[in-house]
Amino acid sequence: MGSSVIHVDDLSASYQKNKVLENVQFRVEEGTLTGIVGPNGAGKSTLIKTMLGLHPILTGKVNFWGQTFKKTKKKIGYVPQRGSVDWDFPTDALDVVTMGLYGKIGWLRTPSKKDKGKAMEALDKMGMNAYAHRQISQLSGGQQQRVFLARALVQNADLYFMDEPLAGVDASTEKAIMAILQELKQQGKTVMVVHHDLQTVPEYFDHVLFLNRTVYAYGKTDDIFTKENIAKTYGGNMQWIGEGDQYVVHTTS
Repeated sequence: MGSSVIHVDDLSASYQKNKVLENVQFRVEEGTLTGIVGPNGAGKSTLIKTMLGLHPILTGKVNFWGQTFKKTKKKIGYVPQRGSVDWDFPTDALDVVTMGLYGKIGWLRTPSKKDKGKAMEALDKMGMNAYAHRQISQLSGGQQQRVFLARALVQNADLYFMDEPLAGVDASTEKAIMAILQELKQQGKTVMVVHHDLQTVPEYFDHVLFLNRTVYAYGKTDDIFTKENIAKTYGGNMQWIGEGDQYVVHTTS
């Protein structure tokens, strides 16, 4: 078992007076690929944002490698939901990816030829080098997602958070993204992914976190991806087909 990368202890968060996370506790080991699953409104995106200081903590604490996010943020990459990004901003794909390097080169410095080269390599890895100078508003949803993943890759982080990277993409983009995530895991990186499709969890992730305001279960997928844990997390909002735990389908809400 690897060393602990993330330690979340008694974490709670709210929007106005509505508590959306309560007593969330878990530890994540190094070199794992975790799917965060739960029904709509379960607090999955809020969990990531709260851990990364993008949403205030009500109670509890979050540590990365035993330290605060502020002290470790250069080692952490983040891919937000595509719908939360202003894709009409007048910039091209290469510039978007190069922005991933600003934490290291500084916002006031002009990116060097070497920096641009790194950004092009990341775009190439995502099959997007031919679109380097295309305005991001002119890209399809799947292409935009590939660009945003390239932006995270160019950071060369040790820990990645990705919020629904597979939502609304075509099959080839989904396959490409998952191949990259598996490669990151093989390199010893740690990846946490908000995911919506229960059917693909056993294939895609070696660990799974069941969340519905609090953590119902977390651990190796082979051990805890069971019909019982899914039912506890999703309540009555489930449909089942076939027999056994592997025949889970989408939630009804």
